[in-house]
Amino acid sequence: MPVKPVPLGFVFRSRAKEEKAPTADKAQVTLSKQTRDPQAPKGRPTPKRSEAQSQRRSVAQTPTNRKDAVRRQREDRREAMARQRQALASGDERYLPARDKGPVRKFARAWVDSRFNVAEFFLPLAVVILVLSVVRVPSIQNIALLLWLVVIVLIVLDAAVSGFRLRKRLKERFPDQNTRGAVAYALMRSLQMRRLRLPKPQVKRGERP
Repeated sequence: MPVKPVPLGFVFRSRAKEEKAPTADKAQVTLSKQTRDPQAPKGRPTPKRSEAQSQRRSVAQTPTNRKDAVRRQREDRREAMARQRQALASGDERYLPARDKGPVRKFARAWVDSRFNVAEFFLPLAVVILVLSVVRVPSIQNIALLLWLVVIVLIVLDAAVSGFRLRKRLKERFPDQNTRGAVAYALMRSLQMRRLRLPKPQVKRGERP
C-alpha cells in the first residue's frame, strides 16, 4: 500500500502552543462570563453625587501621617471653639459648653436675667467704696466701711431669697428632671454684670421666663 507522507508541522508542532491555546480560550470564556450587562442590577443603590463627593472629600482629607493628624486635630479644635463662642453669643444650644446645656440651665439663666440682682452691682459699688476708703478722712473711711457691711449683707440676703425662689420654681417646672447644681449655677451668674454674662441674656428684665 502506498504510504501517505505525514506533514512535518504535525510532528514538530510546539506543545506549548497547544497548552496555551485552551488556557486562552478559557480566559476568554471567563471574561465574557464576568462582563456584566450595563442594564443588570448591581445589588446596591447608586450613591448620590453629593454623597460620593463627601466620601471622596473625607478620603482625601484623611491624615496620612502623625504631623497631618496633629494639624487636623488643631483645626478641628479651633473650629469647635469658634462655634462655641458663637453659641455663647447667640444662645445656640447645640454648641454650648456642657455646663450651660439643657433646659434646666436655660431656665435658670432666664430666671436670673429677668430680674435685678444686688450682686450684679457689686463691682461698681466696690470701686466706689475703695475710692472712699482711700480718702484720709476718718468720717469718710467709716462710711466706706459701713457701705462694705451693707453691701455684703444685701448680697447674702438677696442670694438666699433668690436661691429659695429659684429652687421652688425648678421643682414646679421640672419635677422629673435632675436640677442639681442649677441654683448654684444661677447664683454665680447673678454675680456678673448683665452685659458681661455668657451665654448672652435672651430675656428682658421683668419678662417672665
